[in-house]
Amino acid sequence: MIETPILVAFGIALALAFDFGNGLNDAANAISTIVATRVLSLRAAVVLSAFFNFVAAFAFSTAVAETMGKGVVDPAAINVYVVITGLVSAVLWVYGLSWLGMPISASHALIGGLVGASIAAAGWDVVNAGGLMKIILFIFLAPILGMVFGYLFSLLVRIIIKRMPPEKVQQHFKKIQLLSVSVYSLGHGANDAQKTMGIITLLLFIGGFIDSFQVPAWVIIASHSTIAIGTLAGGWAVVKTMGTQITKLRPIDGFCAETAGAGVIIGSSVFGIPVSTTHVITGSISGVGVMNRTTAVNWSIAKRIVYAWFLTIPLTAIAAAAIYLALKVAIGF
Repeated sequence: MIETPILVAFGIALALAFDFGNGLNDAANAISTIVATRVLSLRAAVVLSAFFNFVAAFAFSTAVAETMGKGVVDPAAINVYVVITGLVSAVLWVYGLSWLGMPISASHALIGGLVGASIAAAGWDVVNAGGLMKIILFIFLAPILGMVFGYLFSLLVRIIIKRMPPEKVQQHFKKIQLLSVSVYSLGHGANDAQKTMGIITLLLFIGGFIDSFQVPAWVIIASHSTIAIGTLAGGWAVVKTMGTQITKLRPIDGFCAETAGAGVIIGSSVFGIPVSTTHVITGSISGVGVMNRTTAVNWSIAKRIVYAWFLTIPLTAIAAAAIYLALKVAIGF
């Protein structure tokens, strides 16, 4: 048997590797619009986004982390191996699809991995049905909310600036988009980094290193720092898919998509709901595209992204369950 401190240390390293991959894939969520509209270069955009991903550590509560750590499965009914195998499944999914340039929900990969391994270890009763159903509900609601808010906010902005000369509109919104991408990145860090915080705290709790489910300060800093570094390394393939292949974006469109997406993500973070920032921003971009005209949206690309969303939880859950059972046979824990 491997000693618990070693297992927990390995689990924390895996969690931070997941966090880095989350930032790598989800960098596209925050910066794709501002890069596609040529307001900032890719390098400048990732630096700006990474900075606000980190700043989010000091701006929000740990409500999402608590939902992830104790609201999905019963911490008292699982062991460290469950969390580790869930993380392995999530890491493989996130890095594999990032390499393919596919924007996916890293958070749902993590949830699927945790649920699949937990069921393999302790049966269906270990799952918090209410917490899981809330997350599954937002798989459907998040992109819809993003699309609706993107459409309505885009409509409102166009009403406000309808008398402004078109050339001035784009010049003004090039500057304003710097604000919207910063707010969106703040929301992204607040929701996504907390998922890793919740998993690391769960490892510490199960391993007996903390007595109650309180997120330690070092976990907050480590999680936000790692997702910020992952954002700095954000993959161009995913940025290209999000920023150029769903719909053609101008500075005004980027501003509307980012602002609408930020509103949905920050609101969800306040209520402790772990949402997919990928789902939200894709919905927002599509909503802005529909506002321009329905044919402005590349629905075939959107459809591929949706398929990846729906497959994430079941496939990562199956993979995690298989890895857990294989390890159990091999190690005999």
